[in-house]
Amino acid sequence: MILVDSSVWIDFIHARQTPQTDLLKRIRQSRRLGTPDLVLAEVLQGARSERVAAETERMLRTTKIVTFTDVVVAVEAARNYRALRSRGITPRKTIDTLIATRCIIDRTPLLFSDRDFDPFVTHLGLGSAMDLDTGVN
Repeated sequence: MILVDSSVWIDFIHARQTPQTDLLKRIRQSRRLGTPDLVLAEVLQGARSERVAAETERMLRTTKIVTFTDVVVAVEAARNYRALRSRGITPRKTIDTLIATRCIIDRTPLLFSDRDFDPFVTHLGLGSAMDLDTGVN
């Protein structure tokens, strides 16, 4: 499975063509993707109307919605935050730290376009879906 971050879903919803949205279009056909519950909340809170929110929720629910946090993830996310901070990198968003950490723990690649995830790839082993064979079935 590949998990999709809000940065990609938002570009996809707004029909922005990026390498990440191109990959998302391909993997949507295979149904091998999921959406973190935290991402569901992020995307839906940005909807401009209840109608748009309902349409977006229906579309996102065609993916597997994955519950992302628990005590293990919270503690490990704090550890990852401190590890990056000790390298002079301060993660800007707690949600991104939680998402990256869960993906690292589960060894699940993340499809993202938000540069805030780059230090998690470089220093902590987060798998980027863009680095995978795009022929995923």
